[in-house]
Amino acid sequence: MKIGVTQIILGNMSLDDTLSLCQDAGYDAVELTFGEGKDTDINMSDAELRDIAAKCEAAGIEIGSITAGYADRGNLLSLDATQREKGATSLARGLQVAGALGVGGILLHPGQLTAEGTYQEVWDNLVGILKDLAPSAEAHKVAIGLENVWNKFLLSPKEMRDIVDEIDSEWVGTYLDTANMMAYGYPEHWIRELAHRIKRVHFKDFARGAHQFVNLLDGDTDWKAVMEAFRSIGYDGYVIHEVGGDRATQIDLAQRMRKIVSM
Repeated sequence: MKIGVTQIILGNMSLDDTLSLCQDAGYDAVELTFGEGKDTDINMSDAELRDIAAKCEAAGIEIGSITAGYADRGNLLSLDATQREKGATSLARGLQVAGALGVGGILLHPGQLTAEGTYQEVWDNLVGILKDLAPSAEAHKVAIGLENVWNKFLLSPKEMRDIVDEIDSEWVGTYLDTANMMAYGYPEHWIRELAHRIKRVHFKDFARGAHQFVNLLDGDTDWKAVMEAFRSIGYDGYVIHEVGGDRATQIDLAQRMRKIVSM
């Protein structure tokens, strides 16, 4: 496995500083975040994106995946068609960005479930959107990783498996977060259930008693069981941590990740 860090938790850290951190910590990879008004901008030209890819390559850091979204990125789980269209537009552009970078995976946070309508309506809308975007994902050779997040949707590994299977594209799978289900489940169950559907992985840890996310190895995750589950399904891809902290903490987290993947 290749370990890395996501820019999601690095605040406004520049690309240059991010790559310097990765080098100092010994990370193999980084997950870049593309938004508006930053040095990794979602509106960059293909030539500018290729320059970013070249800069990362020169630093010896792989781009394991990206996140991408406009400032108003909408909500794919909304019953408001305009909100869903904004979400689909962000994802479609993200696929183009990842394709230009030569990156094989994109993280998808689908949005927040609301009280309006029915669960099935939201399910069907999301399936339709991802079915429509699957050909673009294939064309750009970018796997869409639907993340299990705290959004009141896709609350079990069976649900996640079923929605991926209904979309029925090898270019749409799961971006598994190892802690986001721990308030009500176990990551090892999700790993075994989802198997080949897992495209990318976020490492986090969770303390059930305190009901909060904590530093890697400081929570209730049975990391030995998690790693055994990953090996049992043949997952040997990127594991990107999503844990906040200062530079020293980020360097320490790389050591913790290496300990985990060696279990």
